Amino acid sequence: MNVTVAVTGASGAVLAQQLLRALEADARVSGVDFVASESALRVIAEELHLSGRHELLEKLLGGATKKTHPHAEQDIGASIASGSYPSAGMIVLPCSMGTLAGIANGMAANLIERAADVCLKERRPLLLCVRETPFNKIHLRNMQLAADAGATIFPVIPAFYNEPATTADMVRNFVDRVLAHFGLPQPNAYVWKPGAGE
Repeated sequence: MNVTVAVTGASGAVLAQQLLRALEADARVSGVDFVASESALRVIAEELHLSGRHELLEKLLGGATKKTHPHAEQDIGASIASGSYPSAGMIVLPCSMGTLAGIANGMAANLIERAADVCLKERRPLLLCVRETPFNKIHLRNMQLAADAGATIFPVIPAFYNEPATTADMVRNFVDRVLAHFGLPQPNAYVWKPGAGE
């Protein structure tokens, strides 16, 4: 299974980091195609204190990568820009409103938008983990457009029913839910049991 991961300029770089680490460690995943927008690089630098493109993946993963392959945002000739490339789908985490707009309106102006467009036309899973608050009517319309085209809108909303003790617990729980929805349930993910909170 090859999975495409895009990171855009919304807050939540730690979520992308956890997602990449989980995919890197998952034996069911043979390859991860990674694209970070220019805005994402700025957010990663500000939120995780990791800067520059050089060795960014190693910094995010905390070590050498075995199966994650970086692509430049402007490389529209990359493998994931083609429907013939065997991708299992794409996760955009976090997904900025600008990226959502480009995807929802079929702009395909960069590799992230083009790869998402390929997922939609090939009817592959596309999870857009949108991150903004509050939403305006343009955001809501674009979410509906993307959902009507086949994307799953998966807002970055933390859960509390698992009684997280730290922000790391909240991040891990959210990423576990994203991966479960993508068909990659994680072995230690929290599963709600009736009466668990009583």
